[in-house]
Amino acid sequence: MEPKSPRVAVVGCGYWGRNLVRNLNKLGCLQAICDTDESRLAELAALYNVASTTNFDSLLQDPAIHGIVIAAPAARHFELTQRAMNANKDVFVEKPLALRVEEGQTLVRLARERERILMVGHLLEYHPAILEMRRFIQSGRLGRVRYVYSSRLNLGKLRTEENILWSFAPHDISALLYLLGEQPVNVAAQGASYLNPNVFDTTLTTCNFASGVQAHIFVSWLHPFKEQKLVVVGDRSMLVFDDTKNGDKLVFYPHQIEWTDRVPVAHKAEAQVLPIPADEPLLLECQHFLECIAERKTPRTNGEKGVQVLSILQSCEESLRAGGRPVELRPAAERYMVHSTAVVDQPCEIGDRTRIWHFAHVMADAHIGQGCVIGQNVLVSSGVRIGNNVKIQNNVSVYTGVELEDDVFCGPSMVFTNVINPRSHIIRKHEYRKTLVKRGATLGANCTVVCGIAIGQFAFIAAGAVVTRDVPDYALMMGVPARRSGWACQCGNRLPAGLQCTSCGSKYELREGRLTPA
Repeated sequence: MEPKSPRVAVVGCGYWGRNLVRNLNKLGCLQAICDTDESRLAELAALYNVASTTNFDSLLQDPAIHGIVIAAPAARHFELTQRAMNANKDVFVEKPLALRVEEGQTLVRLARERERILMVGHLLEYHPAILEMRRFIQSGRLGRVRYVYSSRLNLGKLRTEENILWSFAPHDISALLYLLGEQPVNVAAQGASYLNPNVFDTTLTTCNFASGVQAHIFVSWLHPFKEQKLVVVGDRSMLVFDDTKNGDKLVFYPHQIEWTDRVPVAHKAEAQVLPIPADEPLLLECQHFLECIAERKTPRTNGEKGVQVLSILQSCEESLRAGGRPVELRPAAERYMVHSTAVVDQPCEIGDRTRIWHFAHVMADAHIGQGCVIGQNVLVSSGVRIGNNVKIQNNVSVYTGVELEDDVFCGPSMVFTNVINPRSHIIRKHEYRKTLVKRGATLGANCTVVCGIAIGQFAFIAAGAVVTRDVPDYALMMGVPARRSGWACQCGNRLPAGLQCTSCGSKYELREGRLTPA
């Protein structure tokens, strides 16, 4: 059971890292700081009376540290996050999650496998102004959103490990996704390199959404003054968020366009300053990370959202290198099918060509591979992992703790369990037992698989059987409780005594009670 008062360490105490150190110290959870710059370490250690080290591994070996906060250079995010989760530490990593989509996906899988919290520092999603903008949009006061403009300009710290797009734009992209609730269908980016030949110093990105919204994101670290604005234009009114102002950060403009004799005429109205809490967004973000550790809940800006931002950044980078050519991003609706009566909670992962049928329910943090069929009235619980080409027939509940490898077949109304001794009045979520169904196995109609076992590859569980212990590869299991009554070929037919399939001709051999292909 995780502690109620988590202790964390900050790795990377430079420009942004020291802000994290300050806020985490204010929250009373700062255990240690780590940096390669010894003078910087000494300064912060004395200021906040906290332990310091240049040895990252020492943090991973310290049982008193429950979470690692990573503010190191972006090029090291993947490596440090991976090492921390492998050491069973929860991780809050500053944006971007990594510098490649594949690396981000690896971290998301690792977090799920290790049951670790993975949170990405998309700060704007914790800003009171952005939260208020989202409420305005959802309430309909702006009408239909038509256009969004975001600028993040400064004569700031120049980097060589990533360009301006990867350094500044993650903030704006994550805010766009949060406000609009949809992914762009295509992006196009143009930019220029003035200081280093291969590092873009300024970029302008266009994002087009299926709803008709178009967004422009302008970022630069070669600007004479600081500007951080987000403008949302609806067909009824407009909102402007100016993060450089000390007050009056969020302003509502009830301007409207009216048509007179087929000519659009602008009618301006008096601007209204919207009050927002003065809470520091970074403090709110740090508090959220601590809550996620203590309560074992999914962060608002989790790894999956980090990967979404990475995929857009990578597409923008592709467009930049191609001179601004638009790059298509396939929306989820075009990659897999969900019936109108089905419910799919977010975030979750669903592979290409998967079909989810009537009244099915896929819970958040589930992973479903490519080419799967999820039948009518099927439940896929949180944390479940389903491989590729898995077929789950009607009325099956795949509970937390179950993993189905590729090509598994689950017959109608078969049953999984995840607790060995359930009682309605006793909560036993921490006692869930894992069940692994290996590649190509078949679970017949109305069979029951008791939790805490593994079913071998290409095993065949007969209809109505009750499986209470591990099943060998290729075993044909029948009865209550199920016992092996023969062997099954990879094609699904029962093998004769000679162990050569009469249907497909495959040959097998039996050695020390284990069947293997000959």
